[in-house]
Amino acid sequence: MKSKLSAALGFHPVAWGILIGTFLSRAGFFMVIPFLGIYLGKVKGIDPGTIGAILGVSFLVGTASSFFGGALSDRVGRYPVMVVSMVLWSLTFVGFAFARSTWVFFLLSALNGLFRNVFEPSARALLTDVVPAERRSDVFGARYFAINVGGAAGPILGLKLGAGASSSLVPFLIGAGIFAAYALGIVAMMLKYKEKPHETAEAGVAAVSFRQMAQIVFTDKVFLCFLLGNLFAAGAYSHLDSTLSQYIGHDRVDFYSFLFFVNSLSVLVFQYPLGRLMKRVTALQSLKIGCLLFGLGLFGFGIFEHIALLAASMAVFTIGEILCFVVGDVLIGEIAPERLRGAYYGASGFAFIGQSVMSWVGGYLLHLLGFGQGPLLFGILMLLAFAAYPFYQAGQSLLKRRVEIRGETVGF
Repeated sequence: MKSKLSAALGFHPVAWGILIGTFLSRAGFFMVIPFLGIYLGKVKGIDPGTIGAILGVSFLVGTASSFFGGALSDRVGRYPVMVVSMVLWSLTFVGFAFARSTWVFFLLSALNGLFRNVFEPSARALLTDVVPAERRSDVFGARYFAINVGGAAGPILGLKLGAGASSSLVPFLIGAGIFAAYALGIVAMMLKYKEKPHETAEAGVAAVSFRQMAQIVFTDKVFLCFLLGNLFAAGAYSHLDSTLSQYIGHDRVDFYSFLFFVNSLSVLVFQYPLGRLMKRVTALQSLKIGCLLFGLGLFGFGIFEHIALLAASMAVFTIGEILCFVVGDVLIGEIAPERLRGAYYGASGFAFIGQSVMSWVGGYLLHLLGFGQGPLLFGILMLLAFAAYPFYQAGQSLLKRRVEIRGETVGF
């Protein structure tokens, strides 16, 4: 039975457990990982090229394992996958604290990407399982809020604890402890709140194989349109940490630091007003608006010099960020068959290949055009962000047709 507080706020107790765990785990994650490159260089004496490879292997393995993690949760259940991956993630952080050899750091970075991306789609699928459709935009908005608050608190705690700048093991061990505590919390939820049986189990149908899952997911035309659009949306977001940091940070570090603060503040300010707005329009309409705002915000970074106008551009960029990433999670919950939600959430991780590609594109254009060609540089990046629009539009048309044929009630 739901607690009175949970009932009043409209979320299942399991959803609250995931939201609180999301805040704590992101704080623990960002307490260590942003400083890992500094730690490897200053404390371990590893050269910059090797450090880049160590950090990069985490993203590569994470992207490749995301579908597997989500699909596995469809087969064996959300709770077991979440508990095991979180425990192993905790042990990975302990490993970072005591590792000495370069090859060990490569292995640990790969495991960091693996366990994170096995856990995340399972957690998102469980949120969708326990929250009714009309409240999913609220719960995913709250999740995004928790991610950003944890992401803001983590680096501050890391700095206080000497992360990266010393050989202190404390940040790694605290992060590991947070993950272990979250795993225990999931076990408690598993014992008190039984997992909802999926359609396959209810109907007595044989479990779907991983190959069959992949065939179903990657032949869903609506989902593929969403995934292709997200390649460009995720790519647009990547410029915040890559292209923009180089373009503005090379001679205006204080400006860049302030814009990063504006980004975090804008998430906190606009999160819930946008949540109410998103209920009035369909998911794919929100995504189309979001990618346009992404592009306009990027263009503003290239044409404006005054800090106030740059801050306004960042606010526009952040609204696009909220619309694309929060609504994307809601849309997957709407279009995915219940028994394959984990697989769909896992497959959505492939969109973040766009982050790697567009980070490289932005850096290459900056090298090719130079720092004096801001309008041209960010004009090109704006058009690349706009490239998401036709894919979202195509997905909207396909979804409308699907609704008409099948008589479904999904918004388009």
